[in-house]
Amino acid sequence: MTKNPLKEKLKDKKIILGSGSPRRKMFLEELGLDFEVGPKSVEEVYPEALQGQEISEYLAKLKATPFLEELEPNQIVITSDTLVWHNNTSLAKASDKAEAFEMIKTLSGDWHEVITSVCFTTKDAQKTVSGVTKVKLKEFLDDEINYYIDTCQPFDKAGAYGIQEWIGMIGITEIQGSYTNVVGLPTDLVYKTLMEL
Repeated sequence: MTKNPLKEKLKDKKIILGSGSPRRKMFLEELGLDFEVGPKSVEEVYPEALQGQEISEYLAKLKATPFLEELEPNQIVITSDTLVWHNNTSLAKASDKAEAFEMIKTLSGDWHEVITSVCFTTKDAQKTVSGVTKVKLKEFLDDEINYYIDTCQPFDKAGAYGIQEWIGMIGITEIQGSYTNVVGLPTDLVYKTLMEL
């Protein structure tokens, strides 16, 4: 039986996923990787001057910081950050229903960018890559937004929506770029970067 090329390449490495996201965990499993999940908490604050991709790259690197002291030579830590960028504004996670409603209402009927940055940290080096996907949403009725928020509770998602959930099924009219990037991990870039490390 042919072996998974990525798994073969990393057979002497120990991969740590520094994220508690069930979606990122699922994607690494689907890539066929052996890894352990061990997120460490950091305060996700960034300099106000940063824009778009600069924000997600900064936060992905920031999430790797607590691992730096203790990394062993054969370990690779993967940390990541996803944001929704619309009208020069970063939409992170909504804190409550009202904020989630406002976010989705703002995105309704318009294009936005979903940016996911992934930081790969080893004892000697650090590399960050980013995926950018353009997404167009239909004009939502208020009832559709309220139904989605009540049933899916999207408070752990950038921009207060999940493309893989009900709202994505009824509301995404166009997408340019990687679908998995919008869910939370640009798997094509992750594969390519790990193969080159």
